Amino acid sequence: MNATLKDYGVLVTGGGTGIGHACAAALVADGAAVTICGRTEATLVDSAERLKDKIANGGSVQYAICDVTDEDSVASVVALAADLTGTLNGVVANAGGGGGMGPYHLQDTSEYLRVLHLNVLGTMLCVKHSVPYMVEAGGGSFVGMSSIAGHQTHLWFGAYTAGKAGIEAICRNAADEYGPSNIRFNAIRPGFIATEIMENIPREGPVYDSYIDNTPMADVGQPEDVGNLARFLIGPESRWITGEIINVDGGHSLRRGPVFTAFVEPALGKEVLQGKRPES
Repeated sequence: MNATLKDYGVLVTGGGTGIGHACAAALVADGAAVTICGRTEATLVDSAERLKDKIANGGSVQYAICDVTDEDSVASVVALAADLTGTLNGVVANAGGGGGMGPYHLQDTSEYLRVLHLNVLGTMLCVKHSVPYMVEAGGGSFVGMSSIAGHQTHLWFGAYTAGKAGIEAICRNAADEYGPSNIRFNAIRPGFIATEIMENIPREGPVYDSYIDNTPMADVGQPEDVGNLARFLIGPESRWITGEIINVDGGHSLRRGPVFTAFVEPALGKEVLQGKRPES
């Protein structure tokens, strides 16, 4: 990559750990002025300290506490990110997550809505408040963070699958709406990435095996694999790419999704997973 991101102002939500931290690292290494945000200050402080070792080409990093489901919080952090260089050139909307694992007939409605808000509403609010700044900058790049769960079935994942599919729909529609303003929208679909959350999956067990068996490259990805793509999509080399959903999964999307039944069946039983009412 010959061009650097010097003087680019970029916001990375959920930048304290895992994929978000890796995205920020790739950006600051290429000269971007990056604002990371999240809900836990201690995590952000640690991430910012580690990012200092990655800074090159005039890059910089700052952090701010932000809940992406709160509109005022999002508006404030977007403005802060723009203030760092006087412009906002890109957003990596990485904040998201899951919860409420189980079959649909047992889904708790409040938890289902929480997951949808975190993924779909959070991404929409980042779009809403960043677009005017990127218009003022003469254009920009927005990267949404989906998952292979937004495209392939992930048994028992509840709202997470709908939430990630929603992120993809937002990015595709926004790419069409804001193309005339020279703002690009793309999303990344990570597969199994070795982050802190995925450490909860035992490496000797049927769930992990279902990932490996259905991945042609027979391994798991690293956060840097996603971070490097995010940097490319933010930068000028990808100027003619918009409305795309790009897999980073070692080929997993060529096959079937993982099977998390071993996590859920012991608590509920096979018949309940298939739709039977649980015994009271």
